[in-house]
Amino acid sequence: MSGDEILVGYDGSTDATLALDWALDEAQRGGRPVRLAYVFEWLTVAGWIGPGVAPGIWPDETARRQVEELVQKAAADAVAQRPGTTVHGEVYDGPPALVLQERSADAGLLVLGSRGHGGFAGLLTGSTAVAVTAHAHCPVVVVRAGQATGAGPVVVGVDGSESSRVALGFAVESAAQRRVPLRVVRVFTPPAGRWRPSDYDEQAAVAEERAAVEESLAPWRHTFPDVDVDVDVEVTPGNPAAALVEASRGAQLVVVGSRGRGGLRGMLLGSVSQQLLQHSACPVVVARER
Repeated sequence: MSGDEILVGYDGSTDATLALDWALDEAQRGGRPVRLAYVFEWLTVAGWIGPGVAPGIWPDETARRQVEELVQKAAADAVAQRPGTTVHGEVYDGPPALVLQERSADAGLLVLGSRGHGGFAGLLTGSTAVAVTAHAHCPVVVVRAGQATGAGPVVVGVDGSESSRVALGFAVESAAQRRVPLRVVRVFTPPAGRWRPSDYDEQAAVAEERAAVEESLAPWRHTFPDVDVDVDVEVTPGNPAAALVEASRGAQLVVVGSRGRGGLRGMLLGSVSQQLLQHSACPVVVARER
């Protein structure tokens, strides 16, 4: 597997198909290969959740063959629809979240649908997507049905943490590649109640936060001299997750780090990231260094 390769978690579900479409668009923009990964788990508590007729005897080679045919057909159809794109399909054995996590170590990007065949109707984002996003070794994109994937800016949430600096770099590159504006959102929580100093000046706090964002942007403004990326910086007090969910409306991509400054030690996925995975109006990238 190539380090530039886009890995797609694929099981034939509607969300997985949307994830594949998104990955193919991304592959065409950057000339990158795509690999479909179907993780074949022989037996679950709920029974067979793959394609075809439920097998009566475990293990069932007919079911395995159906899965392999499904993946190979999806890869062939993708190549037919996107001439010039390299697409491979593989079937792996084991728990889906663990296998995708392991395979992500050799990928440049991992793309997932929010829910696969094992999802429950009341959950917007399935347990596999959340688990893989928390533990993957490369940036992860989560695509959900009903999200906007076309026009609009790239939005990135920053808070000055190392994780958000990684997210900012990913967002700048994505905006430059797509030739769309970049919207940088910094939402901070002002001191409240007895913790609020008597001389607290919210306008001064906003100006200080904006200066910090501009400083973090400075190295990136010269990274793509041939592409003029329009950058809009928005600094406001409030709730970061709510602000980014709102900013996702009308965006084509929203990018965050895996954990910000408010994250608790030991948590691999912060609350803002989890809120976006559940409620964003466009695909979400949880960025991390490979």
